[in-house]
Amino acid sequence: MIVLALLFLFPLYITVVSGFKTYNEIMASAWAFPKSFNFDNYRTVWHQINIPGAFLNSLIITVTAVSAILLFSSAAAYQLVRRPGVVSNIIFFGILSAMVLPFQTLMIPLVKVAKELMLIDSLYGLIIIYCGFGVPLALFLYHGFIKSVPRELEEAAQIDGSGTFGVYFRILLPLMKPITSTIAILHTLWIWNDFLLPLITLTSAKNKTIPLASSIYFGEYNNEWGLAMAALSYAIIPMVVFFLLMQKYIIEGITTGAVKG
Repeated sequence: MIVLALLFLFPLYITVVSGFKTYNEIMASAWAFPKSFNFDNYRTVWHQINIPGAFLNSLIITVTAVSAILLFSSAAAYQLVRRPGVVSNIIFFGILSAMVLPFQTLMIPLVKVAKELMLIDSLYGLIIIYCGFGVPLALFLYHGFIKSVPRELEEAAQIDGSGTFGVYFRILLPLMKPITSTIAILHTLWIWNDFLLPLITLTSAKNKTIPLASSIYFGEYNNEWGLAMAALSYAIIPMVVFFLLMQKYIIEGITTGAVKG
């Protein structure tokens, strides 16, 4: 376990310490500890690519998209499970079929459709696209979880006077907390760190996310490794903190239903 932990932590170590090095130090030894902690790279990146603005864009996109995915997927899965039939199966497997198609095959049609719908170079447009790509996996996970929820709980709530929305918000959502947390974590890590989708949909500097803004330091003829590593450090620190705070919910979501009684 220690060896595996070191194996996965090594790239993180290289990224963080390289942000404190000069270009010559990095070229001399990428893994060596910096001679002195120089914050010039972090200060330069903070102002050069507008880290606060890029952070705000990433935060708005991630929080809004993940919230929408959780709401729509859980509600859709609830109805599909509790209303079984041919139509529900067609809808369910039709949505899941999107998981089979590689994203690269959809890039050109996606850009054309997004352009026609005026979703290019806008945060709300990217949020809508993320919802489209994120719903299938979330729906699949919610669908399997709701099947394990006893219908008697809902019937008892209906006897007490709760309608469909009451049962959903008061009974089902609290029970789905473990799987909701797991889906939220997985989609947050994906959307926050995603580079390709913002690259093909966002064009103006004011709308760039942190991964997209950091790409300016990687060029065909020159790579500013110190600045690039500092920019990447800014991008990964929020996700590392988020993951450490939420990791117990991942374990809880994975083990839910594994043990009966």
